Amino acid sequence: MRLAGLQKRLAYRGLKMSKHSNISKGKVKPKSLDTLTVHTSDAPDYNAGAVIPPIYQTSTFNYPEEYSEAREQGVVHLYTRLGNPTLTLAAQGVAMLEGAERGRVFSSGMAAISTGLLSLLRGGDEIVALDELYGSSIALMRDYLPHWGVHVKWVPAGESSNIMEMVGERTKVLYMETPTNPTLRVHDIALWSKAAKSVGAILVVDNTFATPVNQNPISLGANLVAHSATKYLSGHSDLVAGVLVGSEKHFVDVDNIAACLGGVLDPMGAFLLSRGLKTLGVRMKRHNENGRAVSDDLDGHPKIDRIHYPGRYSREEEKIVGRQMQGRGGMVTIELKGGLKAAHKLMHRLKYFHSATSLGSVGSLVCLPLETSHHQLSPEERASRGIVDGMVRLSLGIEDPSDLISDLREALSGV
Repeated sequence: MRLAGLQKRLAYRGLKMSKHSNISKGKVKPKSLDTLTVHTSDAPDYNAGAVIPPIYQTSTFNYPEEYSEAREQGVVHLYTRLGNPTLTLAAQGVAMLEGAERGRVFSSGMAAISTGLLSLLRGGDEIVALDELYGSSIALMRDYLPHWGVHVKWVPAGESSNIMEMVGERTKVLYMETPTNPTLRVHDIALWSKAAKSVGAILVVDNTFATPVNQNPISLGANLVAHSATKYLSGHSDLVAGVLVGSEKHFVDVDNIAACLGGVLDPMGAFLLSRGLKTLGVRMKRHNENGRAVSDDLDGHPKIDRIHYPGRYSREEEKIVGRQMQGRGGMVTIELKGGLKAAHKLMHRLKYFHSATSLGSVGSLVCLPLETSHHQLSPEERASRGIVDGMVRLSLGIEDPSDLISDLREALSGV
């Protein structure tokens, strides 16, 4: 499955900016995803031979007399809110890695998710959503979609395998993330895709935690894939961005609504995203190694009630990991026996972990979901999703694993 997915990603075509790259012209045929990530933004013929494409730091563009015809063919830009070569290149880099036909970058992950959902849903429609999601995704569906006449049906994480029974004639969209934030549970994308197809619905998957290095939802049947590019894709905690990729047919409405909502990424941000993609493959190898090393080392620690790591919940989830993931990522969530007081103490005793929200950076980060990613939820809502007060989310960077393990063990000794 991994080979087939890689071949599909390497066989991407029809992305106008990248027709100038050596890869798409057939001069280079990567055998490795690491090679592909390095060359996602190659477009020297388009950019006066520049090895690194320039930043088109402009709000508006001159256009030719034959503007209407040129725009129909997608070969002219008018205004950066609508499109810009630097933005296009970044979007197409992610699309290439995900095996998608099209992509678009946004000013944040939530801008990508909200624009994508608003392009698909109308009053009277139903969205069936996994109930373990990023807190702002939950808030969007809980507090705002119903105001616009969209019915939201929540799927408890423990009932994810029963998704076929939860869709119906009104269902237009299925929405999931896997692994989930912050409990890192794994859900069967192919099964959810089958359920979506059974009623003619669209499956949208948030792939932020896995990245296209570790998981490819489109190869498993997803229609649209969203990322908070703030995280692993950019990888350096210096950018807020989002990406949506998928099939060409879905992007007619995505582009139109994106132009109206205006959640556009700036050219400098798009440049940083393209630069981050070049090292995504090698970074994810270390993130994966560190996630495994830390979760194994802390297993059975006397001050930890539970460790959350992809595949740990059950044998069935371990089987899903084997089918759909090539790596498990650098996220580890722990539950401390001392509750919130112990969580605060641990967080501020760590030396190599910045006490900060977000994830996916080269530097390790630590935060409490109670106070950051899921602060919008009531105590009852958090409890129903398994988010306890003593939960600490670790985003393991690319430091040496022995240093991170030593830091964690020393900090735990004083909790």
